[in-house]
Amino acid sequence: MTQFNSASQFAENNFIKSKPEMLNNFYGTTDVFPYWVADMDFSVAEPISNELSRLVERGVYSYEFNEQAVFSAISNWHAKRHDISLNPENFVQVPGVLSGIALLLRELTNEGDAVLIHTPAYHQFANLITKADRKVVKNELVIADDKYQIDFDAFEAQIKRQNVKAMIFCNPHNPTGRVWTQSELAKVVEIAKRHNVMIISDEIHSDIIFKGHQFTSLTSFDYDNVVTLIGSPAKTFGMHSISNGYIYTNNATMLTGIKKLIGALYLDHGNALTTFATIAAYEKGAEWVDEMLAYLEQTVSWITEFAAQHIPQLKVYKPEGTYQIWFDFSALGLSEQRLKEVVFKQAKMGLTPGNWFGAQSPQFMRMNIATSRENICASFELLKAALEQVDSSPAACCSSSSSNCSSPNSENNSSGNSSCC
Repeated sequence: MTQFNSASQFAENNFIKSKPEMLNNFYGTTDVFPYWVADMDFSVAEPISNELSRLVERGVYSYEFNEQAVFSAISNWHAKRHDISLNPENFVQVPGVLSGIALLLRELTNEGDAVLIHTPAYHQFANLITKADRKVVKNELVIADDKYQIDFDAFEAQIKRQNVKAMIFCNPHNPTGRVWTQSELAKVVEIAKRHNVMIISDEIHSDIIFKGHQFTSLTSFDYDNVVTLIGSPAKTFGMHSISNGYIYTNNATMLTGIKKLIGALYLDHGNALTTFATIAAYEKGAEWVDEMLAYLEQTVSWITEFAAQHIPQLKVYKPEGTYQIWFDFSALGLSEQRLKEVVFKQAKMGLTPGNWFGAQSPQFMRMNIATSRENICASFELLKAALEQVDSSPAACCSSSSSNCSSPNSENNSSGNSSCC
């Protein structure tokens, strides 16, 4: 798995995550490693590169579409990978997952309608709802048994109280890393049915599932008012800037309306590079995905073990899927400003602030771990060293609401450097 150990050279490229003006705006410095954007720092699978090279070397870019081959490749992938039966005729191609959600909001709801999201939630969901002149309803996930869960009583009560017409459901969930179980999804569908709520299910992380967990698509439930963003090679194969999104529904009436809207805007096609790279990914990329998942699982294990040994106050919500890790720094007892100084300036970790996702506490942050373990090891060593230098006096670390002001430089955190990789 040496292919995952080498990271991109940010200085040589124009990646959004490493743009100096953005880093300065978010972190007050450009000297941070960019863990904030949810894209991969890995080279794509060889079949994808080979297909792109073939097209470029051909040197001819005539009109060339093959949507049905793409839909068949996605359907076959899901049949083999997730035991999900999808009809290739029930897909609609869109420019991307977010544009797909934006279009669905306009097709399936009316201005002023209430649309529910489960917070903490990917920040673009609320942005899309607001820009469509719909009302954002935030249903807070609760922490139970050491993981985020849906409070179904509160969920249903909020649907009734706010007259919710639709929800954007994230499956698996970003940023908490939950892979919702079949029984949890069944309860979501049961409540939605009872109140005739439309479900728009973002399933873009469906292939990033760790051992012991199983992805279940909402398309597998008997409910007409479900539409999913089920296919996009962006997250699975690291094709973030060259991938389309794919809407899927078994509801024939809804499918007709969606096709009409997207066709009227002439957004229902891709280009040759996107098309054939996507086919290559789904038809020939399984081995690469398996190796990538194994590498990510080892990274998750390394982070959780390092934190337990050297930064026990750091709460790590071990992901069941996705390549994001959700952290709670509140037990460190640092003020919001001091925490930013430690994480962003001293540890040089460009994590995503939790308030982007609607987290109640500024002590939460998200980290994208789809980079080389060498980078991650170096960052956590810097974080450990920075916390060991934090003054444990009340003035320095008790300005937050926490009454527990134990020093990070305690017995539990005083061991020497660990072996990174």
